[in-house]
Amino acid sequence: MFALKPIVISGREVLPLVEGGKGIAVSNGESSGAWAATGGVGTFSGVNADSYDENGNRIPIVYHGKTRRDRHEELIAYAIQGGIAQARIAHDIAGGAGRIHMNVLWEMAAAERVLHGVLEGAKGLIHGVTCGAGMPYRIAQVASSYGVYYYPIVSSARAFKALWKRAYHKFPEWLGGVVYEDPWLAGGHNGLSNSEDPQRPEPPRPRVLELREAMRELGLATTPIFMAGGVWWLAEWADWIDNPELGPIAFQFGTRPLLTRESPISPGWKQRLLDLGAGDVFLNRYSPTGFYSSAVSNRFLHELRRRSERQIAFSVEPVGELNASLSIGPRGRIVYVTPSDLARTEGWQAGGYTEALRTPDSTVVFVDPPKAQEIRADQLACMGCLSACQFSNWSQNEAGTTGRLPDPRSYCIQKTLQDIAHGGEVEDQLMFAGHNAFRFRDDPFYSNGFIPTVRQLVDRLQTGH
Repeated sequence: MFALKPIVISGREVLPLVEGGKGIAVSNGESSGAWAATGGVGTFSGVNADSYDENGNRIPIVYHGKTRRDRHEELIAYAIQGGIAQARIAHDIAGGAGRIHMNVLWEMAAAERVLHGVLEGAKGLIHGVTCGAGMPYRIAQVASSYGVYYYPIVSSARAFKALWKRAYHKFPEWLGGVVYEDPWLAGGHNGLSNSEDPQRPEPPRPRVLELREAMRELGLATTPIFMAGGVWWLAEWADWIDNPELGPIAFQFGTRPLLTRESPISPGWKQRLLDLGAGDVFLNRYSPTGFYSSAVSNRFLHELRRRSERQIAFSVEPVGELNASLSIGPRGRIVYVTPSDLARTEGWQAGGYTEALRTPDSTVVFVDPPKAQEIRADQLACMGCLSACQFSNWSQNEAGTTGRLPDPRSYCIQKTLQDIAHGGEVEDQLMFAGHNAFRFRDDPFYSNGFIPTVRQLVDRLQTGH
């Protein structure tokens, strides 16, 4: 076995092996409870989690409200109910071993209300809350008010120092650890800043060392750092373990736990993971959150790429090179484009892409009529799943809007993640994955299509592989 010493996480000595929380219904009570039962840290997703009726059947999420605000309130109620349900399942399966954490996104709808509701309804069942996708200043106050540890997800020392200065210094005893998530390798939404080049990845060690040095200056020398994103074999991280320069390190696995028997993803999704090749995970910026995210390159992402490529700038008045008139929309509104772009639109229209949809950036994209109908229907059906959504222009502010046009270059993230989580065709939905997912195909552990239990995976990780 690989030499792994227990470290204190959320008030107990556990294996420094952490299941990363993953999106809607992708890490749940069953998977996280099984992980905790091995003596590590299991993490279920608190983002619109599933709940069940008295017979154990999943309760379908159906919205009845006529307005976005009404549907937003329904979504919050579903989220709280589902989070409590998954916490109970995880607690029962763990059997008192390990630790149970809940993962939430700060940019999800009503994050604070959901946290209060779940932590109140599942008192004593959740030991820690991890939180990223934004700058979660208030996570410390919310978690500590329930005696629960908090774990911010950051991608730089600078981000953590900002969080500490603004809020965390008031609640230092409940800071259980800091999750460093590699913004170039992690799956899902990534913390790339405007100063970082998405095409030029930086090695994690100098960045984690910078984070540790900042934490030492704040009196946090023994607070664990979770290394997340790109972790596959611990043998590749041997020089991080018991390294006095880096301090206490735990390793968070997001992608590998997808391929376990307890993982709730569909058989088709699991098989797709086994078939991935190098480069099949695509870093993109189509998410309605505005963040970069990493997902498997499939028909869903291919269509989004092509949609944005069928895009031209326009003006409502002739100006400069924008002097060729173009009729768009059902009312035949005249806008002005360049002559070369006018020729391009004629080619797209000849190919069936006859619908021109305006974006917030004074451009139009061309799609075929069924796609235009789908985009409009999804925008109208918005249930306010994010604090602010570029796709639908929803915002949880008093006005209920971002004040910008809905952006047809994006998509309804709630719809696609619910669909893929509950058996939808994987080629036609958003399939988040880390950039090392291609390693499933060549890792001998998964030869002949072998899918381990969580315990078998954790045992394997402790061998270094």
